[in-house]
Amino acid sequence: MSNPFTTLALALALALPLAATPDRAPRAPQRPVNLNTATVTELMQLPRVGQKTAERIIAFRKQHGGFQRSEELMNVKGIGEKSYAKLKPYLAATSAPRPAAAKK
Repeated sequence: MSNPFTTLALALALALPLAATPDRAPRAPQRPVNLNTATVTELMQLPRVGQKTAERIIAFRKQHGGFQRSEELMNVKGIGEKSYAKLKPYLAATSAPRPAAAKK
């Protein structure tokens, strides 16, 4: 028969890595993220959006004068249809004034 102390030590040794594993659940913002006003930090709260992608979103926003619709996010490098489908519930694109055309 095995020693109860040995059995307990083995059980704890096997369970400890499970308890120390960080929560890998996808993060999700509490409210929709406005693509036209969000900071890099706010964009990084979106599932599967890291710093590089957040920076690309902001660069696209600056270059194009904002997002008229959230679907335009698919024009950002690294965000395709599948990624957009996962992000869509967390997105908003409100009040993006386009730069006025220069008068001649």
